[in-house]
Amino acid sequence: MSAGLREARTARGWSQERLVREIERHARQHMLDIASTASLRVYLSEWENGRRSLSERYASILRALLGVTHAELSGRRGQLDAPSTAGGYDELLGCIDSARNVSLTMVKTFMDQTELLRTMDRQMGAVSLVDQMTGHLATLEEALTFAVLPDTRRPVALALAGAATLAAWQALDVGAVERAWRHYELGKRAAQEAEEPMYLAHAMAEQAYVLDEAGRPEMALELMRGAQRVGGGQMSPRLRAWLFAGEAELCARAGKPKECRQALELADAHLPDGEEARDPDMLSIFLNTGHLARWRGHALALLGDDDAVSSLYDALGTQDPTFVRASAGLRLDLATAHLAREEYAQAQEHLRAARLVANRTGSVRYRRRIEQLTARL
Repeated sequence: MSAGLREARTARGWSQERLVREIERHARQHMLDIASTASLRVYLSEWENGRRSLSERYASILRALLGVTHAELSGRRGQLDAPSTAGGYDELLGCIDSARNVSLTMVKTFMDQTELLRTMDRQMGAVSLVDQMTGHLATLEEALTFAVLPDTRRPVALALAGAATLAAWQALDVGAVERAWRHYELGKRAAQEAEEPMYLAHAMAEQAYVLDEAGRPEMALELMRGAQRVGGGQMSPRLRAWLFAGEAELCARAGKPKECRQALELADAHLPDGEEARDPDMLSIFLNTGHLARWRGHALALLGDDDAVSSLYDALGTQDPTFVRASAGLRLDLATAHLAREEYAQAQEHLRAARLVANRTGSVRYRRRIEQLTARL
């Protein structure tokens, strides 16, 4: 228990005392009965030092606060919580018969649940959703495991591909990079099973960000371009524009300014007209001129280009208020752009705003960027 809990706490930048306060706040909000403050301090020290086992009551609170799975909280790396397997022929046939009854209505229910989790993630952050997301994926994996016929497997696989990719992005946001990678692999396998190149391309493209943040921008760029090839001519225009914008960002990180600007031009050329942001063919994709302005500004800020500031302020003026967590990224981009111009007061202002959102949504990913930029002031 010691390593997993301590790592999750320090990734949030919390002291033991802060975590005790957060446990108490969570308990008040949810009307839970917990130990006294003095006892919690002792418990936390003993949990982290392996001298006390963690009960499910406190484990569920810590998972919600820290955005980790049971396996990660226990320090068991490389393992995902998985449903139990059938123990005999009767049980196996029972599972198969149940899977045969998965109708299109049930698949729609799966999709609706993914959509609800996506909305909650966008507005509140991923930290408190880890148990719900883990259970949702387990249900979908179970349904696919025991579905036999293609007509049943394909729609379930499609639902799993969307859910796994969302779960991966959430894991990346809370700093669980190994979990993110495994979920992307699950999403890719499910997309291949569903014979859906768009979903496969999207999972590959998002997975590229894991490589980039691990310090492999060239490899990430190669994977992003591979996603474009996989999608081929079957991609929607908005997804194609999204992939070019992603390519531009990774080109900037790889120090390729000319290729970055070329990719931005292609993104702009493929983006459909109008203010509509959501892709009806790929519900996880949101991109319109406002979103693209922010992405352009982000890429240009990475290059130290002076044009980044105007593009980012344009994006700030048209920002969708429901994209709460993303607003931290926009503020960080503005801080980066102002730092490049040695405008330190403005950079500090945007860093303060970004820190408030990152703390509220529990984004470890954005906290790391905040710390990196703060060190440059």
